[in-house]
Amino acid sequence: MQSSRKWMFACLCMLMVVLTACGGGGQTATGNGAAEAAAPTESAAKPAESAGPVKVVWWHAMSGELGGVVDELVKQFNDSQDEVEVEAVFQGTYDESLNKLKTSMGSGTGPTLIQTYEIGSRFMIDSGAITPVQQFIDGESYDVSHLEENILGYYTFDDRLYSMPFNTSNPILYYNKDAFKKAGLDPENPPTTYEEVEKAAKTLTEGSMTGGSFAIYGWFMEQLLANQGAELLNNSNGRAGMADQAQLGSPAAVSTLEWWKKMVDEGTLLNLGRKTDDTKKAFAAGQVAMTLDSTASLRGIVQAAEGKFEVGTAPLPKPAAADADKGGVVVGGASLWILNDRPEEEQQAAWKFIKFLAEPKTQAYWHVNTGYFPITKEAYNEDLVKENLKKYPQFQTAIDQLHGTKLTPATQGAVMGVFPEARQLTETAIEEALTGAAKPQDALDRASAEITQKIQEYNSTVAQ
Repeated sequence: MQSSRKWMFACLCMLMVVLTACGGGGQTATGNGAAEAAAPTESAAKPAESAGPVKVVWWHAMSGELGGVVDELVKQFNDSQDEVEVEAVFQGTYDESLNKLKTSMGSGTGPTLIQTYEIGSRFMIDSGAITPVQQFIDGESYDVSHLEENILGYYTFDDRLYSMPFNTSNPILYYNKDAFKKAGLDPENPPTTYEEVEKAAKTLTEGSMTGGSFAIYGWFMEQLLANQGAELLNNSNGRAGMADQAQLGSPAAVSTLEWWKKMVDEGTLLNLGRKTDDTKKAFAAGQVAMTLDSTASLRGIVQAAEGKFEVGTAPLPKPAAADADKGGVVVGGASLWILNDRPEEEQQAAWKFIKFLAEPKTQAYWHVNTGYFPITKEAYNEDLVKENLKKYPQFQTAIDQLHGTKLTPATQGAVMGVFPEARQLTETAIEEALTGAAKPQDALDRASAEITQKIQEYNSTVAQ
């Protein structure tokens, strides 16, 4: 069994290294026979008791200011007790970190705990290299009811939580309230439908101001589809079984791209390319009046506009004809995975650290200092969060949007082993359509076929 698992993982690694080299960017065992993670057992050999605490090596991908917050949380945990010592090690981008994990497997040099982006979930489970956190939850009857259901939903497969959410976000519409006033639009009544966004963009486009700009980002297309209740993959977005067909050429995707392209063609929406940093800069400079971006960017966007204009926020738009009772947002970000090739004592120590990170006070600190959602409901009762919400009331939009989302296969999020490359292919299709190189339907159909081929190639490496 162990040799079979190692063989399967080696095959997966060879395929995924090639795929991420081609497109890496920037998410289950579902009753279909996918490899099940080996779990720590009572009979597992335990190391002799040591005089010092159990060491947990945590690989993460948080750089800059975010890395500083991570270090502070680790310090708080280490100072709070003497049984476990966590060492946080920055490993580069999500793709870089995951590739380093693949290289370390079987060598005994890997971490106990790793932060992996949501779109890496399918691969992490298929690898057979992790212990589902559900085992620790069941082992001590840990109460998950205090955690956000819509955040847990992404990382839950066959009613089992495989990893613990850590940094979580979703996209919202940012708009320039001063520009709305100047254009005769109600700044307290922002657009919420495709049609209203299109109309507002036309009204706002005057002189040096353009109505808006959306970065060519595959995540935005995924979110705009989910908000209509549309699924990106077959088999209930890959949650009722291994997905083997992409559905990027669906009517919902085509109409969304046609709406996007129409505004670009009319000059009411600027095409600034694939980098969200470029659209953020254009928005802060007053060059565009509306943009889409992550809730995690809220504080930075508001601060960049200080002294120039007031920033408003609105939910992610959807077509007026879309069912109001369907759709919502898919959480983005990353979660924490416990590796099963480490001693049981280390895995239990990692679980203790994970529980610390989920505490209300810890989540309040994390949220206020990063802009990511708290995964713990009680964090909103902390004074630190209340004060932050007074300072940044725009974040209420994000909270309401998360809580207003009904968990369905569409909003739970798609899962496939080649998600990073799928996003790149999606972005190429959007780019081709916006620049006139291909019609929206043709561009999306071509991307969908390529994604389907990559999914099927990946699936063939997974033991059935």
